[in-house]
Amino acid sequence: MTSSRIIFFIVSAFIAGNLILVFLHYNTEKNINNLIGGNQALLNEFAVSEELKTLENNVVLVESKIKGMVTTGDTSYVKGLNQQIANIQSHIDKLQKISDNDSTAIYIDKLDRLVNDKLRFSNEIVQVFTQRGKAAAEQVLAAQNGTSHTDSIQLVAHNIRHLRRSLLTQFTNTIDSSVEKLQWSGTVIIFLVLIVGAGLFWYIINTIRTQNRLILQIRSSEKKLQDAVRVKENFLANMSHEIRTPLNAIVGFTRLLQNKKLDEESRLYVQTIQQSGENLVALVNDILDLSKIEAGVIRIETAPFSLHELVQSIETMFSAKAKEKGLQLETTIDQSLPDTLEGDATRLMQILVNLVGNALKFTAKGNISIRMMNEGVKDGSVILGIEVRDTGIGIEHEKLDEVFGRFEQANDQITREYGGTGLGLAIVKELVELQQGNIRVTSQPRKGTIFHLVIPFKISGKIIPTKIASTETVHLAGINILLVEDNEVNQTLLKHLFRNWNVGFDTASNGTEALQKLRTNSYDLVLMDIQMPQMDGYTATRQIRHHLKINTPIVAMTAHAMAGEREKCLRAGMNEYIAKPINEEQLKKLIVQFVSVKTLPPLQPETGSSAVQHNYQHINLDYIKEVAAGNAAFEKEVTAQFIEGVPAQLATMEEAWQNGDVKRLKQIAHNLKTTVSVMGLNAELQPYLDGVENSEATADLLKDYIENIKRICNNALPEAKDYLASLSK
Repeated sequence: MTSSRIIFFIVSAFIAGNLILVFLHYNTEKNINNLIGGNQALLNEFAVSEELKTLENNVVLVESKIKGMVTTGDTSYVKGLNQQIANIQSHIDKLQKISDNDSTAIYIDKLDRLVNDKLRFSNEIVQVFTQRGKAAAEQVLAAQNGTSHTDSIQLVAHNIRHLRRSLLTQFTNTIDSSVEKLQWSGTVIIFLVLIVGAGLFWYIINTIRTQNRLILQIRSSEKKLQDAVRVKENFLANMSHEIRTPLNAIVGFTRLLQNKKLDEESRLYVQTIQQSGENLVALVNDILDLSKIEAGVIRIETAPFSLHELVQSIETMFSAKAKEKGLQLETTIDQSLPDTLEGDATRLMQILVNLVGNALKFTAKGNISIRMMNEGVKDGSVILGIEVRDTGIGIEHEKLDEVFGRFEQANDQITREYGGTGLGLAIVKELVELQQGNIRVTSQPRKGTIFHLVIPFKISGKIIPTKIASTETVHLAGINILLVEDNEVNQTLLKHLFRNWNVGFDTASNGTEALQKLRTNSYDLVLMDIQMPQMDGYTATRQIRHHLKINTPIVAMTAHAMAGEREKCLRAGMNEYIAKPINEEQLKKLIVQFVSVKTLPPLQPETGSSAVQHNYQHINLDYIKEVAAGNAAFEKEVTAQFIEGVPAQLATMEEAWQNGDVKRLKQIAHNLKTTVSVMGLNAELQPYLDGVENSEATADLLKDYIENIKRICNNALPEAKDYLASLSK
């Protein structure tokens, strides 16, 4: 039943119930009035009967006194006679007032005449007795026969009682009828109340049942939605890994190619490949950011940052491209703005990169200006106003409301001419609103566009040290790092990097060992694996922060490529997060971010270098070559570890599967992610390893995951052995 029909039903029932109650109330009131009238008439009849009886007694008493006086000659008999006569007259008056029936009234009038005649006769005898004596009174009494008056009075009184008795019967019947109707009305009211109560009870129960059913449906829908979101996140994480791996290889190798001696045509081709690869990487990043915003997993962090440093980074990032296009890039900061603010500098940088990048793309001549303005200070916070102005192609007025839409651009011609997906401004708007800000745009075609946004930031009293913009010129010698990692292959990879960078380090295989080393040694940075035996990375971090009270920066290392993993690490007390397999440049940037380092002159790229090419069907040597940087001994070591470690881990996985030890299975799958990375097997193995580690798969599906892992690893082992043999030549 729809809500409108329910409302109509309730209103109709309410009106009908009110009409029935009004009708019952009218009948009940009518019957009550009849009952009251009948009771009053009944009382009147009792009063008439009483008055008649008293009247007869007084008439007989008067006659008796007259006869006694005449018979005995004693006047004492008539003592109080006048009072008796007055009483009789009073009774007659009352009967006249009480009677309301025409037939009875006739008899009462007759009774009144007879009583008056009787009273006159009695007075006459008394006068005769007084004036003429006893004998004369006896003659008058005998001549007029005084008893005939009394008999007539009694006869009339009898007739009156007879008539009144029929009236009494009628009144009694009326009273009985009214009582019956009242009883019937009461029964009907009780019946209706019971029906209405039962109806309401049914309606309430039915409503509760419907609501419970809807709640169950909503819960089921929410669970399905959560499952869908989780599947979507897993899919995006896996697909982002699948897409990023070849894209990073494309971009990386094009950068290497640019350092080679190329002719003009080849250099143009390489630049085109690099630009296309970078555009694809940016697109993947935009899609992932948008999916994270939709899933609600993006968290706005709060940390001190330097506004001047952030603006300088933007200027450095885009100045070369602006100069290449012949544009002037200007940045101004209001002097009244505090330099150190508290907020999410990463998201603010992302907003500015999108806005300035858009301005550069759509501006062919003129200038681009970035202004930081003070929009007001209140309660320790400043409203930061940001204006990005360009002299580009502009936007038509009717299209302004659409620029922040997803996959929206001003028109199809712009898409064809300038490219892009229209996701950048949509992400900008979402990020601004996530930081409690707002953004607006004004524009004129062929004159330019102005984006104006405001975001509140807390004013911080901390001083932010200047960060190094590029890691190519940093000197990491003298830094001491604690590496907490249980996987031997990953330990070897990181040790190799640290030795190349002249970084001092200690290693720990689990959280317990890390705590012991931190109690006795001081470190500049802790690299903390998440999943380890005895004590995992989350627990170890909480112990470091809350029990040891050590504030050394901690960077999480995990093979999880899931949305929200970084936020989970930060909530545990870590400072940042890096995904496995470890990217050399990203790791160096993190070290620079958290540790004070020295700068060195940039190294000139080597030219004319050659490398032995290997064509393998299953393994991929790009990652090991990048990390080894020409160190053949290192390549030998990690390849040997792969050949030795993979069969042992596969055997342990099979044993855990046979014993039903799911927890052990997940641990092995997690460790394998690092072991197989040296041979470039992550892309192929990632879905199966994630399936074992993260999902609650059925036994058949889990078995299928394990069989695929074994198949891929067993196919890769002969090629790894062949590669190791080639290194030994």
